[in-house]
Amino acid sequence: MKPDQNTLGALKAAGYTLRSPKEEMRLNCIRKLRSHETLFPGIIGFDDTVIPQIVNALLAKHDILLLGLRGQAKTRIARLLVNFLDEYTPIVAGSEINDSPFHPVSHYARERVQNEGDATPIEWIHRSERYGEKLATPDVSVADLIGDIDPIKAASQRLSYSHEGAIHYGIIPRTNRGIFVINELPDLQPRIQVALFNILQERDVQIRGFQVRLPLDMVLVFTANPEDYTNRGSIITPLKDRIDAQIMTHYPRSLDEGIAIIEQNAWIQRDSTSIEVPEYLKQIVEAIAVCARSSEFVDQSSGVSARMTISVMESLISNAERRAISLNEEHVVPRVVDFQQAVSGLSGKVELVFEGEQEGSAKVSRALVGRAVREVFALHFPDPLKKPKRKHEGTALDFYAPIMKYFADGHALTLSDMMSTADFLDELDKVPGLRDLAVRVLNLDESDTAQLATAMEFIVEALHQHSRIAKDEVDGLVSYKDMVGSIFKGPSADDEY
Repeated sequence: MKPDQNTLGALKAAGYTLRSPKEEMRLNCIRKLRSHETLFPGIIGFDDTVIPQIVNALLAKHDILLLGLRGQAKTRIARLLVNFLDEYTPIVAGSEINDSPFHPVSHYARERVQNEGDATPIEWIHRSERYGEKLATPDVSVADLIGDIDPIKAASQRLSYSHEGAIHYGIIPRTNRGIFVINELPDLQPRIQVALFNILQERDVQIRGFQVRLPLDMVLVFTANPEDYTNRGSIITPLKDRIDAQIMTHYPRSLDEGIAIIEQNAWIQRDSTSIEVPEYLKQIVEAIAVCARSSEFVDQSSGVSARMTISVMESLISNAERRAISLNEEHVVPRVVDFQQAVSGLSGKVELVFEGEQEGSAKVSRALVGRAVREVFALHFPDPLKKPKRKHEGTALDFYAPIMKYFADGHALTLSDMMSTADFLDELDKVPGLRDLAVRVLNLDESDTAQLATAMEFIVEALHQHSRIAKDEVDGLVSYKDMVGSIFKGPSADDEY
């Protein structure tokens, strides 16, 4: 709640004690730790790695550099740091740089406190107003960050250019007594990085070479890709040396953490229809990113952002939603075939190395989806490449024998992303043993036909990815057939094209 003191005298009478932003953050961090509050709500997967290091930096009153590849929640963490500041803090009313009523530093605030004394009016600003952020780009200037002489102000007030009153403050002084964040620090030109030396070490700024000392009181936070991983620029060594805490972020270390991030950020529930995403499809979406982060065709130095999985999930759901709207179905479950249309959320999110560019982004995307299907299938089903024991042949434990026999007998299976649930399931039900395997292993309710159909399709696609059956796909239409027969038949016209 905002305090009710509105003059400097009232503030003194109330016994208000001024604290620096770093002291505020330290004490509030201690309070949150003692009360077991969630320190960084919405940040997943960093509880035992990154967050303890950030807490240590806050307790030590350090400026912070967050190092990590793109899509590792660096900016989100930086923005959450504002919650460690006091909810409200007093400033001299009208101050451009949040001057403390007790220790004003700007020419305007010093004159006002000197002339009005205890009657000096004060304002209470919320902690959200004490946060500043700037994306580093090559065109950022010292004037943008620090400030410059304003000739119009000087002329209108008849001030010399060396007078403090002629200064137009940059974004950093305007965040005095708060938190200032510079994103993508390596993109800042080296000569601009040099301008930050005084702020980090001596805690003041100089403008245009005049001896104007502004002792700023703030927390500085930087984000950057690791210097060795980017050729866009680098953090100059003297600046890096002045930043107290350098903390490495990372990608989710388990499928469950990645899925939690997807569920937190992706637009899954749509207002047009009821959409249900099976757990194994969520695992496939996250596994695509995991596979991309180790793919020889993907530039590992740039990373694979968590935003990629969010985009793929939303595209996957949108294709299912499009089908439901077109067919007037009220309940829909995304299918593996929907990934054909969902690669639009994948292709633009990964940077390919030269070999990958030769292969083509669409081909690499399909390969990543296929590899993800194969790896997730192994979490739920027996290995299709492992030959069953002799005593199990022909029994229920010979999981894939009826399915493989169906295709070996010359039958094919044709599926489309625009088939109704009933038609989709009818087509899959032509394969003996497929329904029973899906129900038995995934413990499905057979009355949920949409879930059942997707699970059956998942098995067929996984058998293809394990090279047990062949597949042709064109524009949302896929056809599965016998691998051996396909080899002897030779390439189709579509394959040649």
